Amino acid sequence: MSDTQNSGNILLRIRDARLECVEHRKRVLPLAALKLAIEKKASPPRDFAAALTANRVNVIAELKKKSPSRGLIRENFNAAQLAAELAGAGAAALSVLTEEEFFSGSLVDLKEARTAVQIPVLRKDFIFDPWQVWEARAAFADSFLLIVALLESDLLAELLELGRSLKMEPLVEVHSAEELSIALDCGAKIVGVNNRDLTNFEVRLETALALAGKIPESCIAVAESGISSGEDLESLSRAGYDAFLIGEHLMKQTSPGDALRSLLSGAASKLEKS
Repeated sequence: MSDTQNSGNILLRIRDARLECVEHRKRVLPLAALKLAIEKKASPPRDFAAALTANRVNVIAELKKKSPSRGLIRENFNAAQLAAELAGAGAAALSVLTEEEFFSGSLVDLKEARTAVQIPVLRKDFIFDPWQVWEARAAFADSFLLIVALLESDLLAELLELGRSLKMEPLVEVHSAEELSIALDCGAKIVGVNNRDLTNFEVRLETALALAGKIPESCIAVAESGISSGEDLESLSRAGYDAFLIGEHLMKQTSPGDALRSLLSGAASKLEKS
């Protein structure tokens, strides 16, 4: 698909840019070198799935400096400090943006964040090549994101299987009932419903609420994007979600750790009262 055809679809524009970047990086760093780095340096993956099913309000706190829709979100961005602050405030896991051009992320941010904490860390990027999964493990990621809208079913299934072979259960992201069906058919075990429409970046919390009943109990259900209050966490918990990915709301605050504590305490008190 040409750049002109993709000009109105942010997700496809990012994918096209990422394709070129990944092809360049594959030439610079062959797969054999990644596998050797994993063998020699990578510590064992932490259990991402288990972190999302503890008996509490499980938040995946996201480290995100910038987005295509909001521009610069956080100017004072130190991945290690933010990771430690959010883990100390009660995050169950972290998500770190590693896409450079549109989100100003990096694998360095991922490595620094994971080194600073003991909780699992997910690589959030636009992954469509098995090489990127090996790259994620070489950067010490414990899990990684797969976006159904970017992937053919056969490739999605292949990437799921590769992640499991590396003991990295992926988070499989959907935006509709059709995409959810594809994810389940491919064997996804952790399903994330993104309230953000990646074609235009509009956010509707109703997306997750509408799809909640369609996610099997055997899956770990994650609600993503647009969550900014204890009330949001309460309603999504009651709808059946096990975990909640929150980024922009936290990154906009002077103290992301305090903001996370406030969300968790607000949600916990509301759930206890009913």
